[in-house]
Amino acid sequence: MKTYVGLGALPLEDDRGSAVTIGTFDGVHLGHRMLINRAIADANAAGLDSCVVTWDRHPAVTLRPAQAPPALSSPERKIELIEQLGPDLLVVLPFDEELSSMEAEDFAAEVLGKGLHARKVLVGEGWRFGRKARGDTALLSEVGGTAGFTVQPVALEDVAGAVASSTRIRKLLADGRMEAARELLGRPFDLDGVVERGDARGKDLGVPTANVHPDPALVRPPRGVYAGRARVEGVWYSAAINVGVNPTFGGDESTTPVRVEAYLLDFDADLYGNTLRIEFWQRLRDEKRFENADALIEQMHRDIAQTREIIGA
Repeated sequence: MKTYVGLGALPLEDDRGSAVTIGTFDGVHLGHRMLINRAIADANAAGLDSCVVTWDRHPAVTLRPAQAPPALSSPERKIELIEQLGPDLLVVLPFDEELSSMEAEDFAAEVLGKGLHARKVLVGEGWRFGRKARGDTALLSEVGGTAGFTVQPVALEDVAGAVASSTRIRKLLADGRMEAARELLGRPFDLDGVVERGDARGKDLGVPTANVHPDPALVRPPRGVYAGRARVEGVWYSAAINVGVNPTFGGDESTTPVRVEAYLLDFDADLYGNTLRIEFWQRLRDEKRFENADALIEQMHRDIAQTREIIGA
């Protein structure tokens, strides 16, 4: 996959033509995958390059920053997920003031027609674009008639009785419904983070945990204990994961920063400074305050046993 960043990287070097799909693609869920795969298949059938166009941020970060939703994936993770699908080209455009103020006709003609040599454009039904979101698929088709491309609106994938959408997935994650979110994502929800030094309390309790502070711009599951996995240096380990403030040891939900702590099963090595990818498979329970450390340790071992049963290790 060849990657281009910014409007300044256009036009594409190869002018043989492309089948283009465009979107924010936050989380690269099943609906997004269906659209990208469709563009790849159409490109292959027509002898064109398959091209995915996405933004470097959610449009609301620029247009309505106070209302911008938490992201399902970092920009780096989104690129990784798109690359796994195998398009020929990826174009990442900064959704800044310049792009957001571009008229819909100019975006269609200059970026898609001249910049990407588009011959076919596939977008989700109801997709809007251009300044003040004035452009729709009808306008896109009108410009395409002159610019040399056709437009195919595509109905996004239905999963469990409704359209797969990033908004729907955010709601499921906020409710701790990890299995339902996984069904729409087509994969477990995950977070990346660098392991930092904590208070070493888990080690003292016989359950050493890796502490990470994920990007605050990303969705974070609600406080609680989860079964999942953690990847370190390319190897996956089953993991019991706590998202919370450690109330048994004085943490307060109103003042203590929330931490993500993963206990990697059957792992014994120093993780400080390593980047972990943590997958959340199933929510086990709420985080709670225990009367003493012994009661907490007993519950932690039950959590670990339940994690083994769920993950299968």
